Amino acid sequence: RELLPPWLVIVAGLTGIVLLCVSTKDVPSNVLGMFQYGIVLDAGPSRTILFLYQWTTTKANKTGVIRGCSSCPVQGPGVSSYSDSPQKAGKSLEPCLNWAQNEIPAEQHSQTPLYLGATASMRQLNITHPILSDGLLAALTGTLKSSPFSFHGAQILSRPEEEAFNWVAVNYILENFFKYDWRGQLVPSGKRMAGVLSMGGASAQLTSELEEEKQAPKEGVRLQLYGQTHRVYTHQCPCHGTEQLRSRLLSGLIQ
Repeated sequence: RELLPPWLVIVAGLTGIVLLCVSTKDVPSNVLGMFQYGIVLDAGPSRTILFLYQWTTTKANKTGVIRGCSSCPVQGPGVSSYSDSPQKAGKSLEPCLNWAQNEIPAEQHSQTPLYLGATASMRQLNITHPILSDGLLAALTGTLKSSPFSFHGAQILSRPEEEAFNWVAVNYILENFFKYDWRGQLVPSGKRMAGVLSMGGASAQLTSELEEEKQAPKEGVRLQLYGQTHRVYTHQCPCHGTEQLRSRLLSGLIQ
């Protein structure tokens, strides 16, 4: 199974969230023929980035065909750094939300889904100080709800969910779900899905598709995309992250 380098996972962003978490229901007739937009805020350990996505009403087996438009890095550190002053975390999002309002036509604001997914540092904060974590999410939710967009939720992603989104994003970019035929129509690609190796600071994760139902462990993630069911499982590799490998390298050099 093909393994992809970590940089491709980073480039992918959170495309998978748009495909899996944002509703792909039929749009009202008054916006047919227009572009639709979606906003995802990736609240990572060191910073938050607002990603703006765009798509038309064209779908492949009831799943949208999207593309990334642009992004807006939120000024300041990651949201978990605001645990003592959660209101500042919400306020830090406002410049990028204002930027998105200028990028998206005003008549589309109320129909543009908005979603925030928090990852590693917020998972850790939720374990060590759940009350602070809840306060941060409440502050972020308040700011997002006050925007003119259609708020779809703010939550802390589990590790399997985060890696499943990465898996979807990478395979989407590689056009493994579908392709365009000579007539310009969307058809199944017929390709095998790629595995994704992502490396964090303390550990590495290998995410791949399980081809048989009986192989799927309880902690696997079941996805329905482009008319197909995919069962995705993430295997954790503790002590194989970038910081751990760097420490081993330095130790070897010193010796």
